[in-house]
Amino acid sequence: MISLYLQGNLHKTKMINIAAIEHYLPEKVLTNSDLEKEFPEWNAAKINAKIGIDVRHVAGENETSLDLAFKACQKLFKNYDKSNIDFILFCTQSPDYFLPTTACMLQDKLELPKKTGALDFNLGCSGFVYGLALAKGLISIGLAKNVLLVTAETYSKFLDKEDKSNRSIFGDAAAVTIVEKDDSKADFQFSVGTDGSGFENLIVKNGASRFGKSDDATLFMNGPEIFNFTIENIPGLVEDTLSKNSLTMEDIDLFVFHQANSYMLNYLRKKCKIPEDKFVIDMKNSGNTVSATIPIALESALRNGKIKSGSKVLIAGFGVGYSWAAGIIEF
Repeated sequence: MISLYLQGNLHKTKMINIAAIEHYLPEKVLTNSDLEKEFPEWNAAKINAKIGIDVRHVAGENETSLDLAFKACQKLFKNYDKSNIDFILFCTQSPDYFLPTTACMLQDKLELPKKTGALDFNLGCSGFVYGLALAKGLISIGLAKNVLLVTAETYSKFLDKEDKSNRSIFGDAAAVTIVEKDDSKADFQFSVGTDGSGFENLIVKNGASRFGKSDDATLFMNGPEIFNFTIENIPGLVEDTLSKNSLTMEDIDLFVFHQANSYMLNYLRKKCKIPEDKFVIDMKNSGNTVSATIPIALESALRNGKIKSGSKVLIAGFGVGYSWAAGIIEF
């Protein structure tokens, strides 16, 4: 079981545990060699050296975030009793429909009881930590005991075929996490942050209400501005998280940040003065999967033994919005 501390201003709240994590990657893949064939001016090895990605998985033409989430849940339920779930939180920016809520459809596909609560929330790279905070809130007020937190994205459907930069970065995936009530644990704190002035630097402008219907709903990312936002805000977030939890860098066994790209992560690691052996970079075979990167990286670290019983892991998500959130997970 995983105990969770989150930075913030709430006190004397109940602790939650993460009971299980699973993920699913689409079968279709896009390799660096594939990109090199499309864009001969690019070199596969250089792509890997710069962003730390060899392969990204791409949803099929008729494959959606709901489909990926359902397949991740099928893996999860091999070792977890789905009858325990009483609420679904579905984080996605690529829902199947504007309405109805994707979480409602997932409840039906999973054949969960009709008393199960379900809602979507639209958030990107900080969505996993936001989701943990929302799950904590539901559990604290007694509305749920066991929350299925879903983070699923198919950003590939927003990418222009000629946009070699973003196609080299983003991959599709779903991760599913069980968040459980645990009265035996101490309270925890959380913090989230927002700077909406940067909303246009990572955006899909067309297709929603502002610009109406469109067959050209493509993603735009101002990479330099996203990089600057991250470098300006995340080191302070890390320091504040440690301070509010009365911990030091030495108390943390592992740091798992949103897996944006290896260049950004290495720059952040050095700026935050995090030892290399305590820092996770895990996107080589999946790419930047947006809200799913942190749980996928946590699952991998658990499987390969980087996280052991008693380990404290600092997680931080940041990106589109702008938005950010951080916390500490104790295993």
